[in-house]
Amino acid sequence: MLIDVLLLGAGVLALVVAALSGRLRRLPVSEPVLALGLGILLGPELLGVLTLPPLTEESAWLHTATRVLLAISVMAVALRYPFGDARARLRPVLLLLAVVMPVMALVTAGLAAAVLGVGLGTAALIGAALCPTDPVLASSVVTGDPAEEDLPERDRQVLSLESGANDGLALPLVLVALAVAGARPLAGALLESLWQVAGAVLVGVLTGWLGARALRAGEAHGSTDPAPRLLFTAVLALTVLGVGGLLHVDGILAVFVCGLVFSRVSTGADRTDDAPIDEAVNRFAVLPLFLALGVVLPWSAWAGLGWAGGLLVVAVLLLRRLPVVWLLRRPLRLGRPDAAFLGWFGPIGVSALFYLTLEHERMHVDPVVLAAGSLVVAASTVVHGVSGSPGRVLYRRAARG
Repeated sequence: MLIDVLLLGAGVLALVVAALSGRLRRLPVSEPVLALGLGILLGPELLGVLTLPPLTEESAWLHTATRVLLAISVMAVALRYPFGDARARLRPVLLLLAVVMPVMALVTAGLAAAVLGVGLGTAALIGAALCPTDPVLASSVVTGDPAEEDLPERDRQVLSLESGANDGLALPLVLVALAVAGARPLAGALLESLWQVAGAVLVGVLTGWLGARALRAGEAHGSTDPAPRLLFTAVLALTVLGVGGLLHVDGILAVFVCGLVFSRVSTGADRTDDAPIDEAVNRFAVLPLFLALGVVLPWSAWAGLGWAGGLLVVAVLLLRRLPVVWLLRRPLRLGRPDAAFLGWFGPIGVSALFYLTLEHERMHVDPVVLAAGSLVVAASTVVHGVSGSPGRVLYRRAARG
């Protein structure tokens, strides 16, 4: 009964999104915001049509759902641009991954400790989980005709590739945070991080090459039509995710590497045919997840945070990323409008939920971790979703002015 109502709500919302089409991208609202709002409306706090255990009590299903959605999303990011374009953005993306992401984790941890008054281990868990830029929420800002009209290609590519890569590369930070919190020795966390990343790269390279060669072999014999090819990479992403789970390597990073290698080995036509999958993920696949998230939001746990919860949200959204990118705008070779845009639009969403629930599964952490983390995720979903369209317009005016 509950799953039927959930699917019905997501289906109706999908019809609305399809009917509004491109006009929705020009409005100050995004598909995740609409789904989150519908979930809150149907949830126990308002209409009571859907009642599920709060996120702080049951999170295993959410971890699985975010894992699958992230795999398909990062595959779409890897295939969004030609491989040559992705290689041309290597310098800024590496700076964002190697410098900005760890600093964002430290800043967020420091803010959590200062505002919430939590210990070092709890603060480290919050900081590590909230540091990656979410590819699902970021895609709503950089894809579609309005984004192509308002934003330069370089900014769109850098934000997309960063959000795709850091979802997997944030795992070592989370493992170290778990060690700081006492889940395991630090040496063990570092060794696991090395295996997770190195193994993911190896799995991604191998599966990406094999997938591209298999598709080209099928085309050479006339056995691959455009329609099956459209879904091939989505199935490939889930396959790589399964392989990663069996080998205990970072499955999300493996999928992203697989997508890059697949883009390099396959033809340009293959990459272009996968663009509709990216659009489908951005506009429709996210709806059930965010609708369910709206139902399970832990309102009572948020209330327990008091004023400190609201202050943490404001501090994280303003200080986690924007000042860091602004200070590094010269090494990143960004103009002032570009630095402001890329500094603000580093949304916190599905990837943060993935790591928050991972921490909860690995270690029964302080409930404040899930409460504070989910509050920031919900706030970022709304704030960045509402500011996406106006932000693009402001950028266009500033850049052209």
